[in-house]
Amino acid sequence: MSQKTAYVAFSTDLYHTGHVNIINHAAKYGSVVVGILTDEAIATYKRPPILSTEERKQIVENFKNVDRVVLQTTLNYTQNLRELKPDYVVHGDDWRTGIQQKVRARVIEVLAEWGGELIEVPYTSGTLSSDKLSHAFNATLNTPEIRLGKLKKLLQLKPYVRAIDTSNGLTGLIAEHTHVTDPDTSAVKEFDAMWISSLCDSSFKGKPDIELVEMTSRIQTINEIMEVTTKPIILDGDTGGKIEHFSYHVKTLERMGVSAVIIEDKTGLKQNSLFGTDAVQELDEPESFALKIQAGKQAQATRDFMVIARLESLIAGKDVDDALMRAKIYVKAGADAVMIHSKEKHGKDIFEFMTKFREYSSTIPIVVVPTTYNQFTEDELHAAGANIIIHANHLLRSAYPAMVKTAESILSTGSSLQASKEFCMPIKEVLTFI
Repeated sequence: MSQKTAYVAFSTDLYHTGHVNIINHAAKYGSVVVGILTDEAIATYKRPPILSTEERKQIVENFKNVDRVVLQTTLNYTQNLRELKPDYVVHGDDWRTGIQQKVRARVIEVLAEWGGELIEVPYTSGTLSSDKLSHAFNATLNTPEIRLGKLKKLLQLKPYVRAIDTSNGLTGLIAEHTHVTDPDTSAVKEFDAMWISSLCDSSFKGKPDIELVEMTSRIQTINEIMEVTTKPIILDGDTGGKIEHFSYHVKTLERMGVSAVIIEDKTGLKQNSLFGTDAVQELDEPESFALKIQAGKQAQATRDFMVIARLESLIAGKDVDDALMRAKIYVKAGADAVMIHSKEKHGKDIFEFMTKFREYSSTIPIVVVPTTYNQFTEDELHAAGANIIIHANHLLRSAYPAMVKTAESILSTGSSLQASKEFCMPIKEVLTFI
């Protein structure tokens, strides 16, 4: 009679006594097979672990009572269970509610196909969950070196990266912690990265968006956000300034742990791109801008930092072919990605550019900022070729009218009572959130 098997799945790189307890319990039922969720699988519902799939696999292979380790490529157990047909699946009883409730139900359904059984072990008392441990360790281990490489890693693991504007510690916390659960798949959707926009940074400082806020001040903003967050940062670098200055900026940003800087191929006094041709939008010579990209790439010390070229052809009234011509020059100069920008609401020029650029390169990431053409979903933009999707100024734009309404209410009523009821969260919630 062949030995029975018990299947256990792990998705963490922070193992504790609870995991050991699960393995030891599974060993009572037969040979223990552990499924290690791949980085790609974990990235579908929470942040990827610090250690790679192979590193985590090697660790578990050396655990006592583990007879075999396999990879599990999805949160759903179905494929592995049907291939292995274990007699038992052993799991803690902490997945009966929350994100993994549907996963549990599916495991029971699949096991029934051959008479398998789910064994649930009471959660180890006094032990923090892996998610809580990961959160604590992410903050502790959030060194510049680790943070720097997160964007490139996410681009490899996820279909696309979703970013939102952050301009201070508070908006950074919103970007860090806000999430929703997909009712159909139980997957958690959250923002993958933070976009530090010059428009938003300037606006929160009460200044116009004309590159008036100097780099020293912007670095202070970055530091404030980094102190309370762990997600990768993409910086809006405007034009990048003079070539000689841009080289030093790259060194500083890389040393801080910023993952990428996006610079635009315009020259002269900055005018916000969404003004389009209503303002003077003077494009830099592509060869001159390419030299700036080269200087930035030569200045960086690691392979993780990204210099992204922002194409302003469509903003300046040029056509898609002009943007494509420039994109090719910038990629040859070393740009790690290209960002195509437009103020048009129809989005046809954006889709045309992505189609043509994908004929030129299937691997260079494309960044889009669907501020004006936001009728398209992230999935639709990704299907057309986008790899990074930035919601560039929505926290700023939602905060301003809410604060104005509060101020007007206080002036109108001579009291903050009505404003507190209609527009304000309780102060206790503020203290808890921070």
